[in-house]
Amino acid sequence: MPHHRLFVALRPPAPTRARLLGIMGGVPAARWQDDAQLHCTLRFIGEVDRHRAEDIAALLGRIRHPAMTLTLGDIGTFDQAGRIDSLWVAVHPREGLKALHDKIDRLLGQAGVAPDMRAFLPHITLARFSRSAAAPPDVASRIARPLIPPFDAISFELCESHLGWSEGAMYETVARYPLEIGV
Repeated sequence: MPHHRLFVALRPPAPTRARLLGIMGGVPAARWQDDAQLHCTLRFIGEVDRHRAEDIAALLGRIRHPAMTLTLGDIGTFDQAGRIDSLWVAVHPREGLKALHDKIDRLLGQAGVAPDMRAFLPHITLARFSRSAAAPPDVASRIARPLIPPFDAISFELCESHLGWSEGAMYETVARYPLEIGV
């Protein structure tokens, strides 16, 4: 049975994504994200079969959460074993996004998805670095903090990740869920 590699995300609007694309560059080792890859992951789910994917899609429709005005903050990095593997921009307010993450996490438990044990740090990945192309240690300071106006998050999405060979993952929106306006 084929498996689906799923995650739940917020997509910034097109003008915000365009401004993010505009700050990318100047780091030779970076594999910059493209427009279709720019999102804030609310919850990584992983590989599930078709039946569980359908259950997840239906359960996410039960989420009630207010729409939020989001801002982008500082540039940061993640590393594995002391090697920087990604460059990102923080998304605020962390508390509102964490509340939505927690609702999603609880609902996914009803579909048999194990709880997320990692600390939740809302961010949008800007670039990735391969094992062979090391990021400079000061890479976060080479990118200017984006001067991007706040934007409204009025929906979240269930997405499927299709792993590619050279271009990285391709993301497909499976379903979109509205956040509540004026609540």
